[in-house]
Amino acid sequence: MTATRRVVVTGLGATTPLGGTVAETWDAVLAGRSGARTMTYDWVEKYELPVTFAATIKTPPSEVLTKVETRRLDPSAQYAMIASREAWAHAGSPEVEPERLAVAIGTGIGGVWTLLDQWDNLREKGPRRVFPLAVPMLMANSPAGNVSLELGARAGAHSTVSACASGAEAMGFALEMIRSGRADIVVAGGTEAAVHPLPFAGFAAMQALSKRNDDPERASRPYDTGRDGFVLGEGAAVMVLESEEHAKARGATIYAELAGVGMSADSHHIAAPEPEGAGASRAMLEAVERADLSATDIVHINAHATSTPVGDVAESNAIRRAFGDAADGMPVSATKSMTGHLLGAAGALEGVLTVLALQHRVAPATINLDDFDPQINLDVVRGEARTLPDGDIAALNNSFGFGGHNVALTFKSV
Repeated sequence: MTATRRVVVTGLGATTPLGGTVAETWDAVLAGRSGARTMTYDWVEKYELPVTFAATIKTPPSEVLTKVETRRLDPSAQYAMIASREAWAHAGSPEVEPERLAVAIGTGIGGVWTLLDQWDNLREKGPRRVFPLAVPMLMANSPAGNVSLELGARAGAHSTVSACASGAEAMGFALEMIRSGRADIVVAGGTEAAVHPLPFAGFAAMQALSKRNDDPERASRPYDTGRDGFVLGEGAAVMVLESEEHAKARGATIYAELAGVGMSADSHHIAAPEPEGAGASRAMLEAVERADLSATDIVHINAHATSTPVGDVAESNAIRRAFGDAADGMPVSATKSMTGHLLGAAGALEGVLTVLALQHRVAPATINLDDFDPQINLDVVRGEARTLPDGDIAALNNSFGFGGHNVALTFKSV
């Protein structure tokens, strides 16, 4: 019985470069606004960073959390807490046995701010000045652990660390937890707070970031011939995933069904995608098949589309490899053109946007697409958002990460 349990979405939460809530973020996406902005931190000039902009968080956590919370939580956990509280409230703060409630929140990098700030304390002031909570704050599982403490979740507190596929993988893990009967509700998503000089310097050194310092809002330009790298972003997004029977029993509002997950590995290169998209296409096909659907049932794709010269083409090849002619007329959105790349939170945020696309029957437009790359053989939504069909429809969300991680999620309308 548990193997065929339907898993539904009953709550959404997010804090992003576009807004401090899901509603603010979605409105900005539909309006085609960019969250990229010039950074004003003193360390940008201090370290003479070659990239001076990012998609920084729109609403500072200090405006939402208490002083004690901001002191005792790394920014990655702060973002996760904010998004989880919104999602939980949006789901109606459900009553559930603690042993039937779990948390799964992924992150690509984790508590980098705490780790490096405390390293500075150690070097400059000695071991007695290292903050006593340094280790619990810098741990990659800190966001999941703190959210589980907040909610009293005892069925499990899990952290997926799969680079930029982390958030999507956490939601896929949550799907399997509910289907296997381990939990009735899982609070799942991703978080990242890597707008820090070291990640910036590292990504810049490997030529991964856009260098459009004079025009940040137009720097993230998936599928455009002028794309020159991604825009680093930060934030968190979370869903409340629940077994359908549990949701209906408590009279919850259901926004979509998470119907399938597909995962694979490229085993090709630590940072570059497999050019023909073989691994990514396997993940997509698996996600569709596990949702008991066929390629022609997918009416929309929220693509990974980071705005890198190689990555966008590889994903285009993967989509064509998976869907063939069914990709003709299938609206593809690249929402990182507005949000930037939230690394471990990207898949979770784009999962939320995919649910909203199904709910509102609209595929967001990709911005900054002035000169369409002829190597991209996809029907990319541009100019204006596109209306999706009525009736029962399904959409796919793609997430890929350094290390060769591929995760695809299939959502169905309700």
